[in-house]
Amino acid sequence: MDSTTQDLLATLEARGFVHQTTDRDGLARAFAAGPVTGYLGFDATADSLHVGHLQGLMLMRWLQRAGHPILLLIGGATTRIGDPSFRDSSRPVLTDGQIALNMAGIAKAFHRYLEVGDGHGRAQVVDNAEWLDGLGYLDFLGAVGRHFSINRLLTFDAIKNRLDREHSLSFEEFGYTLLQAYDFVELSRRYGCTLQLGGADQWANIINGVELSRRQGGPQLYGLTMPLLATRDGRKMGKSAQGAVWLNEERLSAFDFWQFWRNCDDADVERFLALFTELPLDEVRRLGALGGAEINLAKTVLANEATRLAHGEGAQREAEAAAAEVFADRDGAGQLPEIALTRKELEGGVSLVELLVAAGLQPSRSAVRRLAEGGGLRLDEQPVMDPDIRLTLTDAGRRVSLGKKRHLRITLTD
Repeated sequence: MDSTTQDLLATLEARGFVHQTTDRDGLARAFAAGPVTGYLGFDATADSLHVGHLQGLMLMRWLQRAGHPILLLIGGATTRIGDPSFRDSSRPVLTDGQIALNMAGIAKAFHRYLEVGDGHGRAQVVDNAEWLDGLGYLDFLGAVGRHFSINRLLTFDAIKNRLDREHSLSFEEFGYTLLQAYDFVELSRRYGCTLQLGGADQWANIINGVELSRRQGGPQLYGLTMPLLATRDGRKMGKSAQGAVWLNEERLSAFDFWQFWRNCDDADVERFLALFTELPLDEVRRLGALGGAEINLAKTVLANEATRLAHGEGAQREAEAAAAEVFADRDGAGQLPEIALTRKELEGGVSLVELLVAAGLQPSRSAVRRLAEGGGLRLDEQPVMDPDIRLTLTDAGRRVSLGKKRHLRITLTD
């Protein structure tokens, strides 16, 4: 990875990381003048990050490798409220114990992608509870609240859209944007942080932090947002048909993580290679231009690179080898044992769990469910989370996998 700073912003733009900046020219000058301390925030709503967070982690990785200090802010305090941005309902209330467990799980992903810890050049993990827990309400209103107009806050899309749809917005949620603005100013004061990164849905919150610093006579702050990613089929990045694509292996195996990337849409390959790998852009363009069956080579490169970063080279090799073993018969369907079902059976729908038990492939329905819960039950490359699904005519020819070693094919017979 190029470690120079002079073209960093242009590189980030070319790779697709940049959606908006508060002052593009000013930020470019700041990067050229010396190290810029940037931060990215995470609320502790789950015990693992997922692929939807990966764009931000990769962006921070580029900044760190270019010599810029980075802060990883976990919202130990703001998680209790929940960011209302572009949500129709309030987030579930978490206990302090749940938040602490989630924070520990989130930190695991940081260490995979970034150099974290004490010392020069290492990312620092900070918790906004350090300054928000002791902040008095009247002090907050005096220091922050007086700088913001309710009229203007109501024009921000994240708030306006929710009210327009007549969905409830609590007072604490309404104040979330002011807390995030305060975080930015406090990080500037404590750590010399002048850049906040976030998804496009954080634009209003970031602008408020930049504005608060200006109104308080503080330093010039900058904001950079990343585009909100969706797959070509319209699914929000970080989600699959089977659920969230988690970064921690306790939540999702390296094999299933590898499969997520290997199974992406052809049209997403080049974009994902640019964002989620460190391959040079000319190689990204070459791989993205492959057509026909050759695009699968690019998908394998994407899966290998993304899995290596998330889980390490050893896990990446094991996942690739396991996938090769499972699908070695792709061009020879007759090599797998078969379960033959009639057209009439499939037209009426056949319960997968009942089929596996009746065929003697699993001892009981509960055994099938345990296999599914552990991620060991798959149709083709996709994990089956609900073993009660009913197989139909469209499933004829599909491959059923029970663990990594046992595979069979559903066939249609008259």
